[in-house]
Amino acid sequence: MLERHLQRLESRPPAGQTETASPVEGPHVDTAAGHGRKFKAWMAAEERLQRLTVEQKCEVAQKELEEMRGDLDRLKASSQRVLTNYRATSEEADIHLAEIKKASHEFDHVAKAFREKSGTLMGAEKVIRYFDHKMRAKDALVEKLRLKNAALKVQKRKLQMQLKEKEELDEALHEVDFQQLKIENSQYLERIDECNQDLLGCKLTAGKALELLNSHKKKLQNTMDEMRSLSRDIAARRETLAKISAETVQAEKERSKAEALNQRFRSQLAKYHVPHILEYITAKTTHNELEQNVRTWERKVEISEMVLKTHTKAWKKLRMSAVVAPVVTH
Repeated sequence: MLERHLQRLESRPPAGQTETASPVEGPHVDTAAGHGRKFKAWMAAEERLQRLTVEQKCEVAQKELEEMRGDLDRLKASSQRVLTNYRATSEEADIHLAEIKKASHEFDHVAKAFREKSGTLMGAEKVIRYFDHKMRAKDALVEKLRLKNAALKVQKRKLQMQLKEKEELDEALHEVDFQQLKIENSQYLERIDECNQDLLGCKLTAGKALELLNSHKKKLQNTMDEMRSLSRDIAARRETLAKISAETVQAEKERSKAEALNQRFRSQLAKYHVPHILEYITAKTTHNELEQNVRTWERKVEISEMVLKTHTKAWKKLRMSAVVAPVVTH
């Protein structure tokens, strides 16, 4: 980059020659030469150290960036002009092609109208009149374009005269005006350098702020993820706590029921008195006798039922015989 910058400075013509060749562009070239001398002075001051300062590096980079942008703009303008010329040529070719197709179609229409079935061309005078009409139209168009060209030439001469008057007016400027312009230009350049330095500082500050903002965004994202995880954990624990509370209430109810039952059993146990042995033996004997009587009565009931069934069958037979006998007698 430094070599390119030095080559650019060495390739530029001196200020005096540029002013002699073109007075209008003199202050700009003087400014560039002044920057070149300033840079060479910096180089002479740093020759012992063979190193550029940060300000010099920034200025070299800024100048090269401006030159590259200028080259890019010039290349874009040149490419745009070439592209515009190609587009104009293409449009002109399309227009000529459309005109040729239109003329061919018109001629075919005119010629086809005068054909006979045998194929011999008729009406040659009308075809000649068609071509004469076309030639007169072309001549009229040529005359119109000639007049337009003459008007454009007059307008061009007027513009050239105005430009020449403006250049003469610029040449009439005094040396004091050029010096004033040089001073103002140097002041503006210094102000531009200061603005560029401020811009570089602002860019560095913006870069640091952006880096800090990204770190804070990352921390915020991590905190949000942790918060969501904690929220899910809290919700799960709340559900578990609700289940445990419900189970505790149910267990408390069951405990109350069991305690009431236990109290009832304790009261019954407290009121229970063991009977005497003789009373137990007497009750047991009585119980056995009652069971024996129950079995005896159950057996008697079974016998009675069997007898009842036997008598019921005999009664049915008697009734059937009593019903059948009168019928037979009759």
